[in-house]
Amino acid sequence: MFDESTDTALARAAGIGQGLAEHVDAGRVLLREVDPGQLGPGEFAHAVKRAVEGDRARIVVIDSLNGYLQSMPDERFLTTHLHELLAYLGKVGVVTILIVAQHGLVGPGMKSPVDATYLADTVVMLRFFEVAGRLRRALSVVKKRRGGHEDALREFRIGSEGIRVGEPLQDLQGVLTGTPSPLDRGYPVS
Repeated sequence: MFDESTDTALARAAGIGQGLAEHVDAGRVLLREVDPGQLGPGEFAHAVKRAVEGDRARIVVIDSLNGYLQSMPDERFLTTHLHELLAYLGKVGVVTILIVAQHGLVGPGMKSPVDATYLADTVVMLRFFEVAGRLRRALSVVKKRRGGHEDALREFRIGSEGIRVGEPLQDLQGVLTGTPSPLDRGYPVS
C-alpha cells in the first residue's frame, strides 16, 4: 500500500462489511505499507518477490500505481520496471491487481498518470458520474484478453453491506464522460 496505512485499510474494509483484519491476524493476508520516498522500484520488486517466494503470496495488489510512480525519479522507467515485475508474477502464476487513480473526478478531462493497460489482461474502470444532483459510480470492463467480454456499464454501490453491482445502465448515455444524458431511443442499442 503506497497510499494509506494498514490501520486505515483495515478500518475502510470493516466499514464496508469486509472482515479483513481477521484474515490479517490469521496470516492469510499480508498488508505492507510502502513509503515511496524510502523504497526504490528495484527494492519494491525485490520485496514483492520475497512475498511470493517466502510467504507464498498468490495474489498481489498494488495500491496504487500513483504511489509507485512517486518512487520513481524518472517516470519513463516506470513501465519497464512494472513490465519486469508483472512478467515475473505472471510466470509464477500470481494474480496481480493494479490500482490507478485518475486525475479529476468527473467530466471528460480525466486522465491517468501512467498507461499500463497494455500490460494488463483485464482492465476494469470505475467512474464517478452525476445524475439528478447525486454522485454515483459506474463499473465497466474496458479490456479483457481471454473469454467473453462484458460490455455493459453497470452502477455499483459501496456501503456497510459491501459492494453491490447493479443492472446495466440502459437508460443513460455518456456515463463515461461523467455527465450522462437520457438515452436517445433513436439510436440502435444492439
